[in-house]
Amino acid sequence: MSAVSRITLLTGGIQSGKTSLCLEVVAAAREEGVVLGGLVSPGVFREGEKIAIDVLDIRSGERVRLAGGLGSRSTGITTRRWAFIPEAVAWGNEVLDKAVPCDLLVVDELGPLEFHRGEGWVNGFKTVESGDFSAALLVIRPSLLEEALSRWDVRGVIDLNDSNRELRSGKQVLQSLIEVGPRS
Repeated sequence: MSAVSRITLLTGGIQSGKTSLCLEVVAAAREEGVVLGGLVSPGVFREGEKIAIDVLDIRSGERVRLAGGLGSRSTGITTRRWAFIPEAVAWGNEVLDKAVPCDLLVVDELGPLEFHRGEGWVNGFKTVESGDFSAALLVIRPSLLEEALSRWDVRGVIDLNDSNRELRSGKQVLQSLIEVGPRS
């Protein structure tokens, strides 16, 4: 399969709902019997404050802790806010290696770590470029949107920062990504 025009980018600012929308799309896809592959990285909140990040294999449902605050144990990747657990990053990259073939590939997110530092979900690039999926939903930060658009032939962009956008449910986004319905 070719990845031409089957990639949709999901973008928006910090805590704009990108991961929540991905989780809604995944739930809707499960209901429709869509074969899923990829990762979603939900935040872990305490009293309204994001204290950690988990990573969820959307095919198996397995979930592991990916990162904690900078005071957390880390022997590798750090950002201004997070210390990533190397074993979780390695596990996530293995999940991405095995994510295809699938009907819907979801990668939350390909960000500065991947684009600029060659760290994080580096296997996500290879998985996306394999084209071995019917549709892909990739979470991309607004600052990396132009870079992503120049890297891939993209069918559309869902921008959660766009004040003119209509509210979308996971089911609506799923329907825009992949034809769902009874299987023959």
